[in-house]
Amino acid sequence: MPRFVTFTPNPALDLSTSVDRLVDAHKMRCEAPQVHPGGGGINVARVLHRLGGDVLAIFPVGGATGERLHRLVQAEGVPAQKLAIAGDTRESFTVHERQSGHEYRFVLPGPTLRPEEWAAALDSLRQLPAAPSWVISSGSLPPGVPDTGHAQIARVAQGIGARMVVDSAGAALAHALEAGVWLVKPSLRELSELSGTALDTAAQQRDAARRLIAQGRTQMVALSLGGSGAMLVTATQCLHADALDVPVSSSVGAGDSFLAALVWALDQEADLTQALATGMAAGAAAVTTTGTALCQAPDIARLRQQVRIQAAD
Repeated sequence: MPRFVTFTPNPALDLSTSVDRLVDAHKMRCEAPQVHPGGGGINVARVLHRLGGDVLAIFPVGGATGERLHRLVQAEGVPAQKLAIAGDTRESFTVHERQSGHEYRFVLPGPTLRPEEWAAALDSLRQLPAAPSWVISSGSLPPGVPDTGHAQIARVAQGIGARMVVDSAGAALAHALEAGVWLVKPSLRELSELSGTALDTAAQQRDAARRLIAQGRTQMVALSLGGSGAMLVTATQCLHADALDVPVSSSVGAGDSFLAALVWALDQEADLTQALATGMAAGAAAVTTTGTALCQAPDIARLRQQVRIQAAD
């Protein structure tokens, strides 16, 4: 049985291209698109596989788009379990405007999952031959799945004795934390929403993360701070890592790369400083690639030596 199982409730076929300039009401001639398998859990699985992690990616698949996504996952050698659904798997579309350097991301809602399809998805976790060490549920919930979707996955993970990791937003994230998880990766905006207040200083950010821990909602918070780096918080430690100065080609999948490498390092029993450095290096490596190409292990190893971390207590 794999050590890592990733669950992607709402995967997507990611298309990315570029144009000189976005102009309304004009035909814009695009570059030939890059096509990658996407969705939070799938991206996490792809990076874990590149790092040598024993991983299984579970995700619903529907229609020709879903089959193409599944083939792309298989082409990378990532073990996958597809869950057949009636609706068509969605596409996501990213456009890079060359003149400005801006990136525009168009994300469709995804197919509506029937109640029986969602029940079957949860059963796929319950019926694993043996329990993995980690269940990583990441990304948005598709139409038809209640806001408690990630919370339901968390309860299944608890029931099979796995550490639950969640990366989502809004009500879905709040419900997952109510159920209790081992690790959560919010952005600063998401943590502010959970806290109900602005978090303008490092001390406020640390304290907000510690409140989640004290309330029993999670044991660890990996807080994404965008250009200001990231913070890793437990009940007894708080570390801050500066963002690396690297050329940015695409931000798609950078957070997923960060999370995958962080969890991989934690599973290797790295200390928190080493784990955070590995995650930061993976996120930085991902933004240097185009589309949803994500990061590669040699680039993570190279950039890891440049990460600067300090205690934030």
